[in-house]
Amino acid sequence: MDVLFAVAAASVATWFSVVLYRSAKGRGTYHAEVWVGAFAAYALGTWALVAGLSVGWTSVSFRTFYFMGAIANIPLLALGSIALASERWGRRVSPLFALWIVLGFFATFLAPFATALPSDRVPEGNEVFGFTFMIDAATLPGPRIFAAIAGGVGATVVIALAAVSAWRARRRNRDLAVGNVLIVLGTLAPVLGGVLTAIGESAALSLSLLVGVTLLFAGYRKASAARRASTAVAPS
Repeated sequence: MDVLFAVAAASVATWFSVVLYRSAKGRGTYHAEVWVGAFAAYALGTWALVAGLSVGWTSVSFRTFYFMGAIANIPLLALGSIALASERWGRRVSPLFALWIVLGFFATFLAPFATALPSDRVPEGNEVFGFTFMIDAATLPGPRIFAAIAGGVGATVVIALAAVSAWRARRRNRDLAVGNVLIVLGTLAPVLGGVLTAIGESAALSLSLLVGVTLLFAGYRKASAARRASTAVAPS
């Protein structure tokens, strides 16, 4: 059942990223371009989960799953949220986000495993990665550091911006408020799935990814449409 949920989540994320790409293409909306990257990372990470659950975990599948899901996806969602609120600030901070993701990529794919990958469940980062790792006598931050900061700071940015926007728009633009509430719920869903997975509910992660990506896309579409409508009405 967990494999079926994972396939569904990966398929939905892939479809959403294609739909968003086609919608954003040629429109010059920077936040939409960033969210295309976020959904693409979501899709790649979930397809890696499908591979790990169906044929067994390998170094490549787990590192891809960990990097896309824990390090790349949430910062891209956060950058897209910043750009949706202010494109100018989104473009200004994008080099910092890009640098962080690149460093996280190298940390994830260069760090050695502290133990063998388990074959009967989804591996957890804290059991297979050390907090730091060594290269030529240099101590470098491991992928767990990047994941912790990306998850904590990135999710806080997404949730805070969406919550503030929802509160401000609760009366004057109900659709914008609802869209932002959906974004908050979509961000929190995989977190809950991760907690349930850690206590033995193996199907919870796959199901939470399916619920999360659906809520994120629905929230993004509703908030974006409401923001465009309010912008179009304002001049008249």
